[in-house]
Amino acid sequence: MNEPLRVATHEGAIEADAVIVGAGPVGIFQAFQLGLLEISSHIVDALTHAGGQCVELYADKPIYDIPGVPICTGRELIANLLTQVAPFKPQWHLEQLVTTVEPQPDGRLLLETNNGTRFITKTLFIAAGVGAFQAKMPNIEGLAAHTGKQLHLALPMGDTWVNRDVLVLGDTHSALQAAINLATQAQRPKSVTLMHRRKVFVAEPATVAAFLALVDGGQIQFVAGQLTGMQESDDRLSAMQYLDAEGKEQTLPVDELLVLMGLSPKLGPIAHWGLDMERRQLIVNTQSYATDMPAIFAVGDINTYPGKKKLIVCGFHETVLAAFGAAAIVFPQKKVPLQYTTTSTRLHSLLGVDSFEFNQKSKKVTL
Repeated sequence: MNEPLRVATHEGAIEADAVIVGAGPVGIFQAFQLGLLEISSHIVDALTHAGGQCVELYADKPIYDIPGVPICTGRELIANLLTQVAPFKPQWHLEQLVTTVEPQPDGRLLLETNNGTRFITKTLFIAAGVGAFQAKMPNIEGLAAHTGKQLHLALPMGDTWVNRDVLVLGDTHSALQAAINLATQAQRPKSVTLMHRRKVFVAEPATVAAFLALVDGGQIQFVAGQLTGMQESDDRLSAMQYLDAEGKEQTLPVDELLVLMGLSPKLGPIAHWGLDMERRQLIVNTQSYATDMPAIFAVGDINTYPGKKKLIVCGFHETVLAAFGAAAIVFPQKKVPLQYTTTSTRLHSLLGVDSFEFNQKSKKVTL
């Protein structure tokens, strides 16, 4: 950054050795590699759960190029990575975006998220993939002001929906399943309507079949249409306007609006942190995958360098070298040797592995 450093108070900030932005496969494996070097980590992600693209884009699709794993789904890969990193107990901060990064005179970084969580960290790892996943929203002026009131991005618990006219937007599995849940719960809404441009859905066949059965039974109304506007009464949503399949303007009474149109990645605040970029990717060196700012590393699809390949396995490789790069910052007076998980009793201790039991079991393996 060319601007002078702003010295800010660290009071109330979480002290950290490492903060990882992004909870996709590379971000989770980064926490594992840091753990092997005895560096604790905090993981921040915009979603409500770990997984990134693996869960959002191909949760149930097969992956064939993970070393030693002939086939697994995106969901299975994330589950295995979470099991693997569990011994190191990374701290999770979900449904948050890191909005500001401020280098401090002592070499650390002061971070703040959109909900006010603050970190003072020795190192920062950006593993944001193609960006933070954010909910797709209808392009209706003024609609966002109702978020958290009558506009919902997830199905909340409780009696919010009882005796209400509910409109669900989307063609995803989440949208169909939400409509099914609403229509079949004990205390049902006054009406449940699902709207999408056409009667084609991106969901598992069983979910689509269950949804269509409820539509045929009159418990859910399906509307083929596209929102064009909204109506308000006393600053509250009262109806939504839409174009139907024939291009005619229609009005639908609405008390609660549930938007489940899927997610889209946005680079977001990272673009404004002053890091050297090329085509919206962070430029790194291939010795430690450090950016041009001290103590900030970038791994996975978010980075670029000569010969870069956007593969999960390449991201895994990058986390190893980035972790060793960070160790020199976190432990400046300590020599960090390369150890092997097959033989190091220290690593076995960190992983909670009984070395004798492990060795005995390994002898039984037949190649």
